[in-house]
Amino acid sequence: MQKVYLLWHTHVFSEGREDAKLIGVYESAYSAQGAQARVANQPGFRNKPDGFEIVGYEIGKDHWVEGYTTMLADKEIS
Repeated sequence: MQKVYLLWHTHVFSEGREDAKLIGVYESAYSAQGAQARVANQPGFRNKPDGFEIVGYEIGKDHWVEGYTTMLADKEIS
């Protein structure tokens, strides 16, 4: 099974809001680690070094198979 590796950076603010950025998709975990090293000293990233995450994803597989509900200001929107 073929995999790719996604490099994410997530900044969680004190009020609980999150700002997630997909930095890139790579052919190996090693390549994703190299990308992390290249951006780690950039503004924003350097302030939250613990925000990085490398996630492996199988290609050709559904990863989100359920519906979703969006919550906006205490209202549920489907």
